[in-house]
Amino acid sequence: MRRRCLAGQVLLWRRGLPDTLPASELVTAAQIPLPETARIAVLIPCYNEEVAIPRVIAAFRAALPQAVIYVYDNNSQDRTVAVARAAGAVVRTETLQGKGHVVRRMFGDIEADAYLLVDGDDTYEAAAAPEMVRRMFAEQLDMVTGVRVTEAIDAYRRGHKFGNALLTGMVRRFFGDRVTDMLSGYRVFSRRFVKSFPALAGGFETETEFTVHALELMLPVGEVRTAYKERPAGSTSKLRTYSDGFRILTAILALVKREKPLPFFGWIALALVLLGLVLGLPVIWTFLETGLVPRLPTAVLATGLMLLASLSLACGLILDTVTRGRMEAKRVAYLAIPAPTLDRP
Repeated sequence: MRRRCLAGQVLLWRRGLPDTLPASELVTAAQIPLPETARIAVLIPCYNEEVAIPRVIAAFRAALPQAVIYVYDNNSQDRTVAVARAAGAVVRTETLQGKGHVVRRMFGDIEADAYLLVDGDDTYEAAAAPEMVRRMFAEQLDMVTGVRVTEAIDAYRRGHKFGNALLTGMVRRFFGDRVTDMLSGYRVFSRRFVKSFPALAGGFETETEFTVHALELMLPVGEVRTAYKERPAGSTSKLRTYSDGFRILTAILALVKREKPLPFFGWIALALVLLGLVLGLPVIWTFLETGLVPRLPTAVLATGLMLLASLSLACGLILDTVTRGRMEAKRVAYLAIPAPTLDRP
């Protein structure tokens, strides 16, 4: 018996049978049990989450009894470490400050078949975790994102909902429209995603890096709608609305430059050409009419802009070749790791 993915469902078929079966024989991912031998790791990065972390550990232990729960402390100044250890989690530390540094350490240290990453602030629904993990295995996905759905007024801080929509829209525009909540901190990853992910970000922009990595390599991804709630009383958000939002914006622009250099430098070249023409054409017309160049500085500036445009386009062409080589190398590293599947122990 093997399983085939079909439009978000799993189709069971035997050799020799047609590729389509009656609807009554279709089963959803939620109806398929998790592999008993699957190694599932719940990864929780934490910074001063003494109030929320015991609830998060208890909720995910109940949702995924077979999972090992890891809490990585990031220089907390409260009792996060002691509380997490008392709750039964495997507690480790990362001294480099920032969520991206913690994610890099977790992905490098931990060996598993499925990795569930969730914030330690008790705002995500643990009950959605089994469905997310099942979908990853059943549909052989590399990333399943928990799309936040909430009616609670205080679940998002002021400006966060608009900022998420704006930044997600930018990524969808440049890299593809297969994601709807780019900044969600609730995700399930396959082993081949985790072990081939470069993890270069240092802070909250790591979620942007997850998304762009998956979209650029055209990896199979999925989404599950999940409830998003307010933080528990006494717990405070570590996300700084404006400074972290600006860091995420600059990270998106840096990723566009790094992953799509030809369009990036091509648009810069076009802007320089247009500005050079605006400044240079009147000088050329005057020269054709009188044989004189009365505005020599303008002529020199227009010439310089045209040279810069040529250099920008040349940079884009060269870096595009480099980027393609890097993408091929990342793809080869990704393919060297087996795909997640229900048929493999």
